[in-house]
Amino acid sequence: MKLDDLRREYAGAPLEEGLAGDDPLALFERWLAEAIAAEVPFADGMVLATAAPDGQPAARVVLLKGVGADGLVFHSNYESRKGEELARNPAAALLFWWPPLHRQVRVEGRVERLDAAASDAYFATRPRSSNLSAMASAQSRVVEGRAALERGVAEVEQAWEGRDLERPAGWGGYRLIPHTFEFWQGRPDRLHDRLRYHRAAEGWTRERLYP
Repeated sequence: MKLDDLRREYAGAPLEEGLAGDDPLALFERWLAEAIAAEVPFADGMVLATAAPDGQPAARVVLLKGVGADGLVFHSNYESRKGEELARNPAAALLFWWPPLHRQVRVEGRVERLDAAASDAYFATRPRSSNLSAMASAQSRVVEGRAALERGVAEVEQAWEGRDLERPAGWGGYRLIPHTFEFWQGRPDRLHDRLRYHRAAEGWTRERLYP
């Protein structure tokens, strides 16, 4: 495989300090809105990286389900690998990658669980079929095969037939409270723009990084 044949040039618009502003959350929301408007596939998809207490890292793609002044929200099984790692080491990193716009955003911070009411409220908005799958799945655990997985969902569906579903205690939301944002804008000749923001005692500090 000749990976050099995949080489391409980046041609994004400049990311200048004056346009970026002092608030990384506002810049992130603007970039996310532009990715959605550009119909970037899975613009809400983000790589979530966690680490076990011994330092072993793990990464997977999850979906962003909320963003605001208090942080970035996603949902998962609390007993999954990521859930167990976050329980023991509540630090994580997120990565958004929007190829058509030649942009990526890195976010680092502390993770906390949403309260039960917030998790219940989100669970109630999901399709019933998705919630049945969540209720039947022992996420990250070994399963005999596809047939066993589908049988489990069918059993849960039968048990809850005609009733409103209730969120399992082992499933719910998380909020990453950011202390660092980094915005990367691809530019020609690999002379990319990188702006990093750190949370300070009051507001944020901003600095430019070498590409």
